[in-house]
Amino acid sequence: MKEINITDIKGIKIGNAQNFEARTGCTVVICKEGATCGVDVRGGAPGTRETDLLSPVNLVDKVHAVVLSGGSAFGLDASCGVMDF
Repeated sequence: MKEINITDIKGIKIGNAQNFEARTGCTVVICKEGATCGVDVRGGAPGTRETDLLSPVNLVDKVHAVVLSGGSAFGLDASCGVMDF
């Protein structure tokens, strides 16, 4: 059976950036046409942005990007650059 990577899916793009000196970075999954998304937030002190919009009782039915980052509030701010894109 052939292995399939997420980048094999039409319309999905992956990008990443890192700062080796600060030992941080982020990864972004982009779907320009939008995609159905769900979330499960776990952990003792998670930092999230916009995840409440994914609740089934809200009007958001698709997302155009998912940002995976670290670094507390600084990591959350990486989403601002993705929104600008």
